[in-house]
Amino acid sequence: MSIESVFILLFGLLAGGALAYVAQRHIAGTKVKEAEELSGKILEEARKEAQVQKKEFLLQAQDEIFRRKKEQEQEYRDRESELKKQESRLQEKEERLEQKLEKASQKESDVVHLEKSLIQRERDFAVQEERLAEMTLTQQKRLEEISGLTVEEAKKRLMEEIESQARHESAKTLRQIESETRESADRKAKEILATAIQRYAGEFVTEQTVSSVALPSEDMKGRIIGREGRNIRALEAATGVDLIIDDTPETVILSAYSPLRREVAKQSLERLISDGRIHPARIEDIVKKVEQEMDVKLREWGEQATFDVGVHGIHPEIIRLLGQLRYRTSFSQNVLQHSLEVAFVCGIMAAELGLDVKKAKRAGLLHDIGKAVDHEVEGPHATIGADLAKKYGEGKDIVHAIAAHHEEVPPKSVMAVLVQAADGLSGARPGARKELLENYVKRLEDLEGMATGMEGVSKAFAIQAGRELRVVVESDLVDDDKTFLLCNDLTKKIEQNLTYPGQIRVTVIRERRAVGYAK
Repeated sequence: MSIESVFILLFGLLAGGALAYVAQRHIAGTKVKEAEELSGKILEEARKEAQVQKKEFLLQAQDEIFRRKKEQEQEYRDRESELKKQESRLQEKEERLEQKLEKASQKESDVVHLEKSLIQRERDFAVQEERLAEMTLTQQKRLEEISGLTVEEAKKRLMEEIESQARHESAKTLRQIESETRESADRKAKEILATAIQRYAGEFVTEQTVSSVALPSEDMKGRIIGREGRNIRALEAATGVDLIIDDTPETVILSAYSPLRREVAKQSLERLISDGRIHPARIEDIVKKVEQEMDVKLREWGEQATFDVGVHGIHPEIIRLLGQLRYRTSFSQNVLQHSLEVAFVCGIMAAELGLDVKKAKRAGLLHDIGKAVDHEVEGPHATIGADLAKKYGEGKDIVHAIAAHHEEVPPKSVMAVLVQAADGLSGARPGARKELLENYVKRLEDLEGMATGMEGVSKAFAIQAGRELRVVVESDLVDDDKTFLLCNDLTKKIEQNLTYPGQIRVTVIRERRAVGYAK
């Protein structure tokens, strides 16, 4: 190989290396530039993202500031509103205080003015009294000069004349009273004789005051009596009815003057017999249930009576009292039936006279409502009925007609006279009434009323046709020693205030009962 060839080869190698170096530098520069551009883009994107986040943070901060500002403004407005309300209330109070002060000052000035006027009036009265005293003395002197009598002599003569006139009037009144007394004594004697003769008819009293209950067997009598008589005593104490268990086969007699008590006792005994469980606690439960059911029936009978007569708008309590009249009798006449008769008769007479028929029927139906109230309310039944009618909203003309139907109050209207006439017609028809039962019931009511009016007495029942009085006392108020004193006081009270044949047995019962429940 020649030198030229070697030189060319070396030159070629050098040129190739130089070209390779230049190429490598170019590639490296390109990569650096690309890296710089990439980093620039990354930085630019980072800057943009930072700007975006900055804007978001700013917006959030602005929203938070706006929200808090809004809350503060709302709170400020609420406080301002509350302050305004308080200010308004204070202003109203201040105005009221000012008005009160003005009224007080006005009253004070009025009082001062009135006081001055009273002082002036007192002065005027004093002056007038002096003038009257002077005029009286002058007139007295002139009268003494004219009459020729002194004041004492004139007084004495006047008293003598008044005394003479009073004696004359009293003598006239005494003669009138004596005449009326003779007439009433004759009538009263006839009434007493009729009562005595009629009272001898024992079957009439029995028919009106007893009821019978049929028994399924004779063994039931022993169960009704109970151990040592506790069942029969419990039934008599709960109902106020006397149970008569005698030799009559399979029959128990219930004796009481009150038909309502007898009916309650009869239904209670029939239920106990049907149920089979007869003991004091069961007896009390059954009696209580029967009394509640009887109260419902009384209202139904009262409503039926108002429906039959055709009157409406009567107070429920009056309707209940009307139902009670079904178990009331007057001289053996059923009072509810009597009231219906009076109502119809009043209606017929009112129609003939051209008066208000419904009002006349209403007055006739309610005229004896006072008889539905027991002896706890004292007074004539007409007065009691008028008070009840007034209490429960009846009109003045109805109240007056009820009060005047037995002339406790003088009749002042045609309606009152109609009720009087209809009452007399219903009671006077043949076979309507008998006098014995009214006196009999009145005596038993008075007997029970004396006992219930004494302190510590819870219940009192007149039994055995009024020959025995059973009194139940409160065990917490009356001890064993006081029962004897109460019995003695009640016996003396009956002897002093009642007239009765034979004797009356008074039995005071004190019972202490303990009840417990095992769980």
